[in-house]
Amino acid sequence: MKKIIITVIVASLLLGCKEMDLNPLSEGSTGNWYSDDTELSLSLNKLYDLNYWENWYGPYNTGWLYWHEAWSDDWMQRTFLGLMAAGTINGETDAVVRIWQTAYKCIANANSIIENIDRATEKISQDNMNRYLGDAMFVRAAQYGKLIFLFGDVPFFTETLDIDQAFSLGRTNKGQILEQIYADLDFAISHLPTSYSSNEFTHATKGAAMAMKARIALYMGDYSIARDAAKACIDLGVYSLYPDYGDFFGQKNTSETVFAIPRSVELGKYINIEQIVCRNCGGYSTVQPSWDLFCSFLCTDGLPIDESPLFNPHEPFKNRDPRCAQTIVEFGSVHLGVRYEPHPDSLKTFNYKTNAYMINNDSKGAALYASFNGLVWKKWINKEWYTGNRGDMPNIVIRYADVLLMYAEAKIELGEIDSSVLDAINKVRARAYGVVYTQTNDYPAVTTTDQSSLRKSLRIERRMEFAFEGGLETSLRYADLVRWRLAEKVLNKKIYGLLDVADLREKVVNPGLWFFPETPSIDEDGVADFESMYNKGLIKLNAIRVFEPSKHYLLPIPTKEILINDNLIQNSGY
Repeated sequence: MKKIIITVIVASLLLGCKEMDLNPLSEGSTGNWYSDDTELSLSLNKLYDLNYWENWYGPYNTGWLYWHEAWSDDWMQRTFLGLMAAGTINGETDAVVRIWQTAYKCIANANSIIENIDRATEKISQDNMNRYLGDAMFVRAAQYGKLIFLFGDVPFFTETLDIDQAFSLGRTNKGQILEQIYADLDFAISHLPTSYSSNEFTHATKGAAMAMKARIALYMGDYSIARDAAKACIDLGVYSLYPDYGDFFGQKNTSETVFAIPRSVELGKYINIEQIVCRNCGGYSTVQPSWDLFCSFLCTDGLPIDESPLFNPHEPFKNRDPRCAQTIVEFGSVHLGVRYEPHPDSLKTFNYKTNAYMINNDSKGAALYASFNGLVWKKWINKEWYTGNRGDMPNIVIRYADVLLMYAEAKIELGEIDSSVLDAINKVRARAYGVVYTQTNDYPAVTTTDQSSLRKSLRIERRMEFAFEGGLETSLRYADLVRWRLAEKVLNKKIYGLLDVADLREKVVNPGLWFFPETPSIDEDGVADFESMYNKGLIKLNAIRVFEPSKHYLLPIPTKEILINDNLIQNSGY
């Protein structure tokens, strides 16, 4: 098999070389490209192709979309488990292959620019050359940062490889790669502009390089570096929190966006979001926010639902952190022009677009495949750009709220707890309440300075703030679970939902127990326990996640890479 694969690849390369020889010298090729500002700009633009930065996998414009949030406990997909959540991921899993291939393709393109930029020395200024180098180094660093977080030690190269070199490359210690990542990002920080003109293609900025350095350092446990990089980004004074949390996800670009890749329906760069849109609005609600996520939002007194006297399991949206109803559609609210009500006896609902009642396809009493747990996503579903299940919301890689919370987390882990830590967390929380963080009587401000308690508050804050958001290929929640080493606990939990409609009416609705029959308990890690309700027959088991700590903290190296390279050793357990 190995010989066959190598033969096919070599044959393809030879054929490609033969065809390349037929190209007129006036056309672009690696032999005469990168010679002026235009060619370099075009090459750099390619580094920001959505395929390299997306947090979902699968081709554009498809009907079936696999969001990487599905790897986390914030997600439910009826009774279905993806390969990651089911614990059956391997070296042939599409997501694994795609992550690996796109990262290395992007790295190779960045290396080519860095290696050949001297060709344009006489045609562009030194300042522009340094800016272009910083651009390419930012991209290379981000892609290597993703690889070492997900795979551990990986093949590492900073120049163009021939086929023999490629097939002999082994795995480099991630610590060595991290040194180059920091060096690349430091160069980018020194030479990238603070901002670009509005009509210029979106590239990384100085602040984006600082924020990316903070994220990678935090993920690697380099808390001092993460602290300093996040603080540098904050001190730029360029970024600020958008005043309305819910409305932020309906904006194309704001001062909160540190680094994002735009999408456009007109240009064919959109995603099909029918899986996450409710059925009354033309979607399928195939995937839902999990009850685990729903129960993680604090009450308005700052307490978890099992401790707060404000929580009513039969009216679970009331007295909750505002981000709860801005992430998940509240029962009885108008969503995309239709009243959302999953109650099994609400067989019709009002359509404000047609000014008439319609069959309530979001109720299990009227539609068998309505949301299996009664919840649907609201975050990112913006009526202004939602047309025919086409979503062109920007792919936000890093926003300012994350920079603030990364700074706070790094300081907490270093034991450097001071007012700046509390201010960073409280700025994010206060924004959700629509107030200034100094107005501590108007929201449940974090005041503890105990390291353990503050760590817990920080982690809960991240979950409430970043649900259904991604970084590089993974959701922020999944990355947090992995780096906090909570995945082995959380991702082995069962996934529950509503009973079948007859049992739901008999056991929950008729006794007056809708929506939650009782309040689930919340443990020290903010994880909800639904076992009591399940044991009483009041909820339904839909699926069981599987996460094996002996192997799943790292992804497997793609099988075909192992087959063609004797120097690549698979990660343990695969």
